[in-house]
Amino acid sequence: MKSTTSQRQLTLKHLVINNERMIGIKFYPDKVIQALIKTLDNPRWSNAYGMVVLANTPENLNAIFEKFKGVAWIDTRHFFINKPVNKGNEPLSVDSFRQRKPKNGASYVPEDFLEKLEIRRYSLNTARAYIGHFERFMTEVVKGRNLMSVGEHEIKSYLAQLVRQGLSESYIKLSLNAIKFYYEVVKEMPNRFYTIHLPKKPDSLPKVLAKADVLKMIDRTHNVKHRCIISLLYSAGLRRQELLNLEIGDIDSHRMTVTVRQGKGRKDRISLLSTHLLTDPRVYYLAHRPKVYLFEGKEGMPYSSSSVRKIILKAAKLAGIKQHVTPHMLRHSFATHLLEAGTDLRYVQLLLGHTSSKTTEIYTHVAIKGFDQIKNPLDLGR
Repeated sequence: MKSTTSQRQLTLKHLVINNERMIGIKFYPDKVIQALIKTLDNPRWSNAYGMVVLANTPENLNAIFEKFKGVAWIDTRHFFINKPVNKGNEPLSVDSFRQRKPKNGASYVPEDFLEKLEIRRYSLNTARAYIGHFERFMTEVVKGRNLMSVGEHEIKSYLAQLVRQGLSESYIKLSLNAIKFYYEVVKEMPNRFYTIHLPKKPDSLPKVLAKADVLKMIDRTHNVKHRCIISLLYSAGLRRQELLNLEIGDIDSHRMTVTVRQGKGRKDRISLLSTHLLTDPRVYYLAHRPKVYLFEGKEGMPYSSSSVRKIILKAAKLAGIKQHVTPHMLRHSFATHLLEAGTDLRYVQLLLGHTSSKTTEIYTHVAIKGFDQIKNPLDLGR
């Protein structure tokens, strides 16, 4: 069947290759798209990224929109186009931070800081955190001076100030990592070690749902798309963003696997596809006909993170669950229920995409396998 305009799609991505900013163009094979791409300025194929790349210039970007207008829908979720990308105006790529205008005298990170984040291909969430923390450091400590003139005692004093303000351990560690990133990675200075007395982080266990409650959430959700979302989050142990990034080809009903591409830490992994999850996706696909991403919003736009959260909240309410349920609780429940069923910790670690087994071990503290064999002391002798 011939491709129509509504079926064709390009996905633009911001790339850095050999220290040069590039536009990446990802698309499904299509003669019309391929012919038009050849008319762009010096397009070439990148084996490393598996897509066409060309120089990131305003002229090339304008040419892409001109040539494909009315021919294909252009997905810019991974590319900044000098306009707000969502209601929160959150940056879409590291390059987005170059477009901002200073407010209230704030100091903005230097260009080499942004370039190194791009070259090292840090995730957007990590880059956003590093940039925000380093900007605060520059505003409160550097104050327009040469960054190389800042002494270690000033950095220690700044970190101690954050501790006194009662900020969390994770916040202070991010601030420290952002500062170390600039001096040790960007400027290639010797490693610096700062002895700071961090507030003790409370030991909190992951919140887990009973399997019966998860099944109620699924059974009482009658919208097939929403039911698929809940089922996949739980049965594959997906993070919310991993679910949103799923493409149609990532679901393999023959091998019964779900492929997670570029998850946390930019790692690919394989997870499980439930045999009970074969009918709903087929019904959903025939009804909605997604083009690229498995779950798409209106006009083929990527589904939003907030929509997933609302689906989970509504399903929990319908299931009569009193506690506040989040999408990530389904991932926690997936891991815990596998351990309770006797699955080896190493397999659970692989399915979750954890680098260290120590991260996965937290679920052993909430798994209750064998608890039914323990006699409660109140019941002894009765």
